[in-house]
Amino acid sequence: MKLMVIGGGGREHAIIKALKKNKQVEEIFCLPGNGGIAADATCVNIGAKDIEAQVAFAKEHAIDYCVVAPDDPLALGAVDALTAAGVPCFGPDAKAAVIEASKAFSKDLMKKYSIPTAAYETFTDCAAACRYLDTCTAPIVVKADGLALGKGVIIAQTIEEAKDAVHSMMEDKVFGASGNCVVIEEFLTGPEVSVLSFTDGETVIPMVSSMDHKRAMDNDEGLNTGGMGTIAPNPFYTKEIAEECMQTIFLPTIRAMKAEGRQFKGCLYFGLMLTPKGPKVIEYNCRFGDPETQVVLPLLESDLLTIMQATTNGTLAQTEVKFSTGAACCVVMASKGYPASYEKGFEIIMTEEAAATTYVAGAVLKEGKLLTSGGRVLGVTATAADLPTAIRNAYGLVEGVRFDNAYYRHDIGGRALKALEG
Repeated sequence: MKLMVIGGGGREHAIIKALKKNKQVEEIFCLPGNGGIAADATCVNIGAKDIEAQVAFAKEHAIDYCVVAPDDPLALGAVDALTAAGVPCFGPDAKAAVIEASKAFSKDLMKKYSIPTAAYETFTDCAAACRYLDTCTAPIVVKADGLALGKGVIIAQTIEEAKDAVHSMMEDKVFGASGNCVVIEEFLTGPEVSVLSFTDGETVIPMVSSMDHKRAMDNDEGLNTGGMGTIAPNPFYTKEIAEECMQTIFLPTIRAMKAEGRQFKGCLYFGLMLTPKGPKVIEYNCRFGDPETQVVLPLLESDLLTIMQATTNGTLAQTEVKFSTGAACCVVMASKGYPASYEKGFEIIMTEEAAATTYVAGAVLKEGKLLTSGGRVLGVTATAADLPTAIRNAYGLVEGVRFDNAYYRHDIGGRALKALEG
C-alpha cells in the first residue's frame, strides 16, 4: 500500500513510525514533512493547506490511503476533497471538523446536548464582551473562536487582563479572523486530562489517557507553549472516571454530532478537567494532539493502519484496539527562547538509541545534516513497564541528544509521580 500523511511535525512523525509497522505498507509520503521525518518517509514539498496540490499528488501516485493530521487542512476540507477524488482518508470532513474550528459551535453543542462544560457566553462585539466582563469575577478564560495554533486561549488573572485579551483578539486581530468571535467562560479547577479517541461516528474507543505540560519552564512557570512534554497514562484518570466520561461526555458527543448531521470519523480529542463537580470538557480537537500522540501511539499494540481504516469504513466495533499496560514519557527539547523568538540552524546530534524513539518536530536536512528549524525541535520518548521508569529512561535518552541553544523542562511527569505516591 502507498500512504500519504499530511503535516510536518512531531505528531506526524509518531503517526508515520506507527504506520510503518504494518507489513502491507510499501511507501509513505509526507506532505510537507520535515528533515527528521525524511528518515521514515518520502517528504514532498506540498504545504498542509494546499489541498488542490495534495489531491493532484494523490492521484498521480495512486495513493491508497491518506491520513490528514493537522487541524487547518481538516477544517478547510482536505478529507472532503481527497474522498471526492477517490482517496479514502483518516480524519473528519469539514462539517465535523468544526467541533475544533469553532469554539462557539462546540460550546453551543455541549449546551444543547447537556454535555458537562464550563459556563460561558459568546460575543462578536468587543464593547459587549467588555461590559459582560464587568459582571464577572477573575480568574476567567477568554478564547478566540477559531483556530489559533493552540495559542488562542488566555487565562486572565484579573478582569483588566481579560479585557486586554478581548481587545487584542477582536480589535488588534492578533489571531486574525479567528478572533472575530470570542468565548468567555468560567475558570475551572482540577487535574487536566487529555483523552484521544478513535471513532467511526457510531463507536468510540478511547486511547490511553495522557497529561500535557503547557508552560515553558519548570514548576509550570513561563509562557504557554504548544506542549513541553507528556506522560501516559494519566494517574488522575481512574477506571471510574473513565466510565463516567464515556457515559456523560464521549458517547453523547458522538451522538450529538451525528444528530446535527456532522458525523465525526477519525480521532476526536477530549481535553478534560476533573473538577470537584465531576469531569467537564475544556475543549475538543478534531485530530491527534501534539505532543500527546508521541506518548499514546508508542503504547498501541494493535495495528494503527487497520484501526484507521476501520474508522473510515464504519467497522470500528469489530476491530481490535489494544494498548500496553505500561507507561510512556515524552520530553520536548526546544530552542532557547521558544515560544517567543529563538535562533535556528544548529546541528542536531543524537545517539543511535535516542534517535530510535525521538520524534522530530522542527528540523531541516541540509547536506546530510539535521539542523534545528523550529521552536519545538524534538520529542524524546521512552516507554517502560511503569511511569517512574519511563520518565527516568526518557531523561536518560535526552542526555544522548545535543544541539546549541537546546532547553527542556526537567520536571515532566512530576505531578503524575506525586499523584501516584499520594
